[in-house]
Amino acid sequence: MSQSEAVLYSPAVARVRAALDACSVAAEIVVLSDAAHTARAAAAQLGCSVAQIASSLVFRTVETARPVLVMASGAGPIDPAKVAPFVGEAVAKADARFVREATGFAIGGVAPTGHVSPPVAVLDARLFAFEEIWAAAGHPRTVFRLTPADLFTLTRGAVGEIARD
Repeated sequence: MSQSEAVLYSPAVARVRAALDACSVAAEIVVLSDAAHTARAAAAQLGCSVAQIASSLVFRTVETARPVLVMASGAGPIDPAKVAPFVGEAVAKADARFVREATGFAIGGVAPTGHVSPPVAVLDARLFAFEEIWAAAGHPRTVFRLTPADLFTLTRGAVGEIARD
């Protein structure tokens, strides 16, 4: 089995594939030639705009320590204060250990679906300007193409203006 095939059969990528199938989202999981730890790196390999990369950012609610998945456009930073109203309390960026425990994914491969326990999700409204976007698929080298409507179907996230001014 090649290294690319091994990535496709990793448990995290298999969870994403199963979640896509369960939601009837027909998406091919693509193995990139190199890990894409940033939206810019993913866009360069995919030949799309950075804004079309749906970056998965995991936050933690400050008072109750709940995981919050923010699907942000790679176009630029989001404002955690603008995320807070969607989840009912302040949020802070989660550390790598919290991300792994809450999602089952390592940073760089956090997908919008297939989490070990579904987080509260907030979707960056900027993603809805595109016909197609790209998201991580459970491993830093895997991605899949989807529509913003598919992203909503997978996450049931609130859509809002969460970009930093």
